[in-house]
Amino acid sequence: MTSPLLPETGHDEGPVTPIEDTGAAQPPAAAPAPPPPAPPRNVRFPLLWLMDNGSPSVQYRAINDVARLTDRLPEKAKDLALASPGAVALALTQRPDGVWNDSMLTVPAPSARHFAGVGTINASRRLLEYGWSKDTPPLACSRRILFRLLAEDDSPEYLFELGRERRLNEDLVRQGRGLLREAAAATLAQAGYEGDPRLRGAARRILDRITAYLRSPLAQKPFVRFGNQHALPPEAAPPSLYSLAMLAHMPLFRQEHYDAMERLYAHIAASAPRMDPVQMCGGELLPMPHFVLGDPLPTRNAGDADIPYTMHWLELMARLGFLKRNEGWTKLYDRFLDCCDSQGVFRPSKGMGMTSANPFVWHMFPIDEGDETGVVDATFRLGLIGRVAGRTIEVI
Repeated sequence: MTSPLLPETGHDEGPVTPIEDTGAAQPPAAAPAPPPPAPPRNVRFPLLWLMDNGSPSVQYRAINDVARLTDRLPEKAKDLALASPGAVALALTQRPDGVWNDSMLTVPAPSARHFAGVGTINASRRLLEYGWSKDTPPLACSRRILFRLLAEDDSPEYLFELGRERRLNEDLVRQGRGLLREAAAATLAQAGYEGDPRLRGAARRILDRITAYLRSPLAQKPFVRFGNQHALPPEAAPPSLYSLAMLAHMPLFRQEHYDAMERLYAHIAASAPRMDPVQMCGGELLPMPHFVLGDPLPTRNAGDADIPYTMHWLELMARLGFLKRNEGWTKLYDRFLDCCDSQGVFRPSKGMGMTSANPFVWHMFPIDEGDETGVVDATFRLGLIGRVAGRTIEVI
């Protein structure tokens, strides 16, 4: 007889055997694959607007370095950069021996006229930013002293302004020559001398010192107590803005030192200590503002406070191939693109600092002295960063 609690089957199926629990876990469902990252956004570059509003140097560099239309220029327009009044005025202040003002790293005071007080390295780098080639007379003339500074010696007679400020001892001479060596190497690399064996040899020695520092415990805990103060010890050799600029303009050299470049990226992308870099040298504590001990732009406010320096940093990172790897720097750059109007012209938001007292950006911002707002330079620089970062440029 069939139980009324069971459906009729038409035949007797026999007793029901319970399923034994073996305790084996079922394999988890495969997690969905993450969506592919969004492709980097294109950069709208207002070439026509810059041709109407920029100086001859900005016009030339916009055509040559960003739009890449040099082959379409008429022959007479290929010397457009030489027509920049600021560049001509700077070139005319050079001495016959190729030196400006018997100094190297000085910058003019804010109230100075006609580039009074500018040093040779800053003057040379600014002429390069104006679009002048390394074969123009002023840059060809300064080349001799810059290559002389690459020499691995500690001659005090080649300290220029660094040897006039205090009584020198062996440690101070060594530190000053090292600083000038890196700055001269950055200038020569920017000028296009990457293939010169003198520059390559100096670059290798500079990178070897940086790499030794990055491998040492000092890279993790750089400051040491001296009395009641903390400072970098004399043997510390962190990367500087000059060594980064040198490497940024030596792409073939970077490929030959891949491991060192990976270690360098990890260092400059890490959080920077809150203390300003100061180093014990020759029994004195000396400020070292050119040292890079970590990410100088950790927040949006840090980027907005000094737009010229921020764009200088983003350009260095783009040339080094680091910009696209760092989410924070990429967001900063994309935010600047969001500040561009329908024409592609940069329009700063409230609170953005468009001027800078930072001496490390004097050589590159502004190169259009006729625009006091800095909008022309910022618009051009955004396009240049996009170009060297490998983004698609939409010329408008």
